[in-house]
Amino acid sequence: MPQPALCLLPATEMERRLRRKELSARELLDSHLARIAQLNPELNALVTLVDEAALRRQAAQLDEDAAHGRFHGPLHGLPVAHKDLQDTAGLRTTYGSPLFRDHVPDRSTLLVERIQRAGALTLGKTNTPEFGAGSQTFNPVFGPTRNPWDQTKTCGGSSGGAAVALATGMAALADGSDVGGSLR
Repeated sequence: MPQPALCLLPATEMERRLRRKELSARELLDSHLARIAQLNPELNALVTLVDEAALRRQAAQLDEDAAHGRFHGPLHGLPVAHKDLQDTAGLRTTYGSPLFRDHVPDRSTLLVERIQRAGALTLGKTNTPEFGAGSQTFNPVFGPTRNPWDQTKTCGGSSGGAAVALATGMAALADGSDVGGSLR
């Protein structure tokens, strides 16, 4: 299947194909990384990415485990992005604020831990307004996330980076937050 079409499948279909071994975690990761390289420079949805070599090693291990009938949970092999408000151990987490421009937490939030334990591959962090406070996705660290269909319009917020990553197939799943009701 061509790379953009694969990245736009529902996550449930990606997972079904992974479990049936019609698709490998490496193939799925490669498709998403190609999609990120193609679209993210213009859209700015993903603001911090995990080291590609580390991701490839994780995907290879997931494929090896799957070959022996061991799946790591319901998200086994799915490329996932976390909002830049979620502490992710070893990965820069800025909260969209210059105060935390270089912050790399030692621990992950429970949400990140559970998603990773469920077998997901963490791709990186999605853009958000500073401290998630705002209905538009821009901040002084990374700038704006652009609407993929009309760049003169907002992508919304505060989980706009996550929404754009999902809508364009740069991630199979992404988390968001709903303090002000934006996800509802």
